[in-house]
Amino acid sequence: MQTSLLFGIHCHQPVDNFSKVVDNAIEKSYRPFFEKISKFSFKFSVHFSGWLLEYIKNNDKNLFKLMQELSFKGQIEFFTGGFYEPILANIPSRDRVAQIIKLNAFIKFYFKQTPKGLWLTERVWDNSIIKDLVKCNIEYVVVDDYHLSSVGVHKDKLNGYYITEEEGYSLKIFPINKELRYILPFKEATNVCEYLDTLKSSEGKAGIIFDDGEKFGLWPKTYDWVYKQDWLNSFLKEIEKSKSIKPQLFSEYINEQKPLGLVYLSTTSYYEMGEWSLGDRDGILIEEMKDNLSNFNKDDVDRFVKGSIWKNFFVKYPESNRIHKRMLELSKIKKSIKNRVYTDNLFKAQTNDVLWHGVFGGLYLPNLRDNAYRFIINCENIRYKNNQTLEIKDIEFNGFNNIKVLTKELITIFSEKFSGQLIEFDLRDKSFNLQNTLTRHKEAYHEKIKNPKERLKENDGIDSIHDIKIDDLDKYKRLLKYDWYIKNSFIDHISDDSFNIKNFENCDFKEYSDFTNQPFKLINSTNNNLIEFQRDGGIYINNKNNNKNSSTLNKKFKVINNKIDFEINLKSEDYSQNLSYIMEMNLHFASLENLKINSQNIDEYLTLNSNSLIIEDSYLNKKIIFKFEENAEIYIYQVNTISQSESGFDITNQGLCFGFKFKYNKEFLLMGSLEIQ
Repeated sequence: MQTSLLFGIHCHQPVDNFSKVVDNAIEKSYRPFFEKISKFSFKFSVHFSGWLLEYIKNNDKNLFKLMQELSFKGQIEFFTGGFYEPILANIPSRDRVAQIIKLNAFIKFYFKQTPKGLWLTERVWDNSIIKDLVKCNIEYVVVDDYHLSSVGVHKDKLNGYYITEEEGYSLKIFPINKELRYILPFKEATNVCEYLDTLKSSEGKAGIIFDDGEKFGLWPKTYDWVYKQDWLNSFLKEIEKSKSIKPQLFSEYINEQKPLGLVYLSTTSYYEMGEWSLGDRDGILIEEMKDNLSNFNKDDVDRFVKGSIWKNFFVKYPESNRIHKRMLELSKIKKSIKNRVYTDNLFKAQTNDVLWHGVFGGLYLPNLRDNAYRFIINCENIRYKNNQTLEIKDIEFNGFNNIKVLTKELITIFSEKFSGQLIEFDLRDKSFNLQNTLTRHKEAYHEKIKNPKERLKENDGIDSIHDIKIDDLDKYKRLLKYDWYIKNSFIDHISDDSFNIKNFENCDFKEYSDFTNQPFKLINSTNNNLIEFQRDGGIYINNKNNNKNSSTLNKKFKVINNKIDFEINLKSEDYSQNLSYIMEMNLHFASLENLKINSQNIDEYLTLNSNSLIIEDSYLNKKIIFKFEENAEIYIYQVNTISQSESGFDITNQGLCFGFKFKYNKEFLLMGSLEIQ
């Protein structure tokens, strides 16, 4: 008996990622992998996102030619997918079909293959995609074995393929073997082959692996291990000399083997993704629950104690939801635009990386969010041309109005739900969103920094990304800070004389009002781009006794050409304590090194006293100018986040936070402007 080895790699880089990052991936992973494997007759399957294939074609012609040669002689089978690597269940049906057709056409033209298999981005499965995949002549899809085990398929029956259907449209489902996913290429080649040998007596007799190509050279320590220490060469030699392991293409296996049965999958992704999509408290809780169930089989625990679905990232991160819903807004009107550049930018905005976060996922990467908004703004510029407009609708799908105001220079979006705050601030000529900040979210994995656990290290092989030991955790612990509200702009705070730069940065200053993160009501909007919000709320001098001073905050904004004029009017009942009103702004910049603020460099902190603030950004070649009718104490700090990545933890600057502080007692009127020059 033999084990059929169905070996596939998936390779992708975020659309318009830094060239040096993509070039490094080619140098460390893609090129050496194909060069090494071309010396063997080893059959395998590949999926490259369309954007990455185009990049390789234009920037590494030798690698592209080598891939073509392997395809022409039948050694590799190309899998398709969405051209710009979207989560297929996350985009409208018409767009997912168009993106798959676009990649199919590329593969057919350059590699002379008509793909029958599809790589499911991040293995996010939803039954709604079946009909569209069949329309694109897809016959089989790879998912995780977890997809099947979570609906009751037992572990010993996961070494082949199944049939699923929706409305009579059927697909073949291949489950990726988790054991192979975790040991390739991290364990010795002989260990991998020994495991494959154990599968030859199982039903289906297939070792199914389809995983990130970046594991072969780009992940930490893997370049030395796979190439310099010759793991890949050893693995291929072991397979070549084995009489019990037979490398096959998925298409070949299907022609030889019947399905193992019928299966219906629930909406899910791989197990870790379900954990990552949970909120921080639930993420910690699920780990505690699994620890307390240690007397049960781990696979059984994972089947029944599971996380959320992928789309929960839109609930977990408002910043992700905004990008996604802006994309949906633009997709709805695509038919009426009929512009190829518009369509290309829309499809690029649908790429998955920027919308989520775990070990992978790029929501925490500012350059990826910048790219997403660039694609969105490019679409808006085509859509509106030089027209000016004011639109009111629920863009974010939260039941509250968003007010979009466009001038020839700016796109601004304000939110009722988010306290009449500015949630998007686009420079149309630069296709850049100055409001593209990220809140310092509390993440479940921060517990690894606060309360690190000892782990046992196995001797054979190298660490996978799930096992990497992080040094100098105290450094990260000192930098952990959390926001209790979303980092928009025109945020309203009422505090007292204890307010200072440190407690502002730590977000633990005394807050007396309910204006910071509670909804405001749109009470007026006019054709001359004037919008007005109001909240009848309160200032709470003594929270213990719920001593509420009824207060009304009125906010007016007028967007004209390149400027936002604003008026903040606050009225309260009598009270004796002198307080301060702080207007908080959070702005995002491509690089702090390119900034001067009132002719000064921005360090960790900056404090000023002035009725104006001039930010000079040499990257954008713009000035951002705040003006007030009275002096303000100005507090500025860097918004930095601690996020998890495949190499450990990353410290990333998300922008600058500005606090403009004014004295306040009972009644207050602030007038000013924010201008772009």
